[in-house]
Amino acid sequence: MHPIQKWLTLAIVSSALFLIVVDMTVLYTALPGLTRELQATASQKLWIINIYSLVVCGLLPGFGTLGDRLGHKPVFLAGLAVFGAASLCAAFSPTPAWLIAARVLLAVGAALMMPATLSIIRLTFSDRRERSFAIGVWAAIASGGAAFGPVLGGFLLEHFWWGSVFLINVPIVLLTVVLAAWILPKRAGNRDKPWDLAGSLQIMMGLLGGVYAIKELGKSSPSYLVAVIALAVGAIFTFAFVRRQNRQAKPLIDFTLFRALPFSSAVAAAMVASAALIGMELALSQHLQLVRELSPLDAGLLLLPLPLASVFAGPITGFMLPRADKAMVLWGSLLLSGIGMAAYLLLHNAAVPAQIASLVVLGLGLGAVMTAASNAVMLNVASQQAGMAASIEEVSYELGAVIGVTVLGTILSAVYSATLVIPESAGLMPNAHDTLDAALMAAEQLPAELGLQVSELARSAFDQAFIVVLATASGILMVAAMAIRYLNIRASVARA
Repeated sequence: MHPIQKWLTLAIVSSALFLIVVDMTVLYTALPGLTRELQATASQKLWIINIYSLVVCGLLPGFGTLGDRLGHKPVFLAGLAVFGAASLCAAFSPTPAWLIAARVLLAVGAALMMPATLSIIRLTFSDRRERSFAIGVWAAIASGGAAFGPVLGGFLLEHFWWGSVFLINVPIVLLTVVLAAWILPKRAGNRDKPWDLAGSLQIMMGLLGGVYAIKELGKSSPSYLVAVIALAVGAIFTFAFVRRQNRQAKPLIDFTLFRALPFSSAVAAAMVASAALIGMELALSQHLQLVRELSPLDAGLLLLPLPLASVFAGPITGFMLPRADKAMVLWGSLLLSGIGMAAYLLLHNAAVPAQIASLVVLGLGLGAVMTAASNAVMLNVASQQAGMAASIEEVSYELGAVIGVTVLGTILSAVYSATLVIPESAGLMPNAHDTLDAALMAAEQLPAELGLQVSELARSAFDQAFIVVLATASGILMVAAMAIRYLNIRASVARA
């Protein structure tokens, strides 16, 4: 393959990946606006955010092997077409239910494209150093794009309505489809490779049950019966999936891959980093707009150092990895991310330069984690397993996003609800304990002085919840770093 074609291929799949990961977080800055416009409840808000990553996560294993079977180029093009159509539906959603359904369709398109992006890179770049650099670029887009979502959302919302965060996908999809059809190399798939849709649906139902249980337990007045039933349903489907895969000659996921410490450590690191990033951005974007009362654009600009640092760190880490201790890069990057998160927790009310410095440290760490994890996953499998490995690696990102939104979002809601105390003179405000948005909207209906008091109490409660979320995310990153370091030291001693 001509060198120019190789790097154009990287640019095309990176553009598609950027759309996929941006759509995970672009709604964060649009959330207050669409909540008001569509009158979305707290539960609907979480589903609007969560359903995208959840469906992507469930479908990735099946669609990854579909690419191995049919060829990654046609699957990639089909995903682009579905993604573009779903973006139009989402942009003009008249109700929360319509938007949730459109996000499901977006997730189907993303799940078709995502394994293909990494598999195409794996198969296009035969030189090990070039491949490490290309995967570094991919990882930089994966982490930087997710972090860049609120920035892009803030810019668009400064000039347009909330649906513009989806509508902007359409021209990019059209251009990418044309270039991909023309430039991407066509490789025949392996028709002997099975496509297990039933297994993919099983794991998706397993995830749905688990997430729904966590969401229910996070409510101010949870139904423990509903939570137990949801958890049981999730466990049954997950067990059925694992049993089905272990019985198949060519499973969607080859669980023997996880016996290798570099592979399993990389998957765990990617999941933890994604959970911390997505959970933190969910809390931070609302904190900047609703507590500090910044505009969507100003909130996005304040976050900009994070994706810029992440994009810078990815290719640099990819260039260094062939010469470095890969295990040390992995756990060291996680530790650096935890330090950056903790620094922002301590400095989030400090001067802007101090906030920027902590976000830069966090971005550098996350970009390096994603690159080290992606390289470890993709370079430790045979080429015929590229689709499977890509789907596992991307499931770790998407599952991390689901965990971040669900667990950290639940912590955010639970601490806010438990902390908020509304004066008796304000009367009954049942929705005020659900979300800060609801409390601020309810306060607007009260007399001026009382409304101001309720608003300040609600903002103070959210601020405390925000601190708990950042402390939790920072702790998770640091604990994961130390665990991976310990396991690698133990493995080294065993080999000696």
